[in-house]
Amino acid sequence: MEFNQQESSHNSIISADHAQIKLAHTTLNTPCFISTNYYCEVNISKLDEINKTLLFPLSIHDDINLLIIGTGKMPQFLSPKQQITIKQMGINTESMNSDSARRSFNLLLSDARSVGLLLL
Repeated sequence: MEFNQQESSHNSIISADHAQIKLAHTTLNTPCFISTNYYCEVNISKLDEINKTLLFPLSIHDDINLLIIGTGKMPQFLSPKQQITIKQMGINTESMNSDSARRSFNLLLSDARSVGLLLL
């Protein structure tokens, strides 16, 4: 899947497949986290592993208020307990399939929103 880069100083996704994400300056293997000015590969394989301990070190690099979670080919959803825990951090969440998550991230990033993307 190919994307158009909107802002070279931000981490817009240029292209992606099921295993890799290409940004302007690097290529990441999934699972990974991307925000406006930060990106990294993460050690997570399942949705139920998402918690404050995982998200806190990722969220401190950019003040994100929305975390989009790409869950692979099929959408999966956080448990209510996970949603409450993350909401207590001041972060809203949206879970969707990874293709939709990547497109939504680029769209919101181009709109100067404080967004993060976690791709599983």
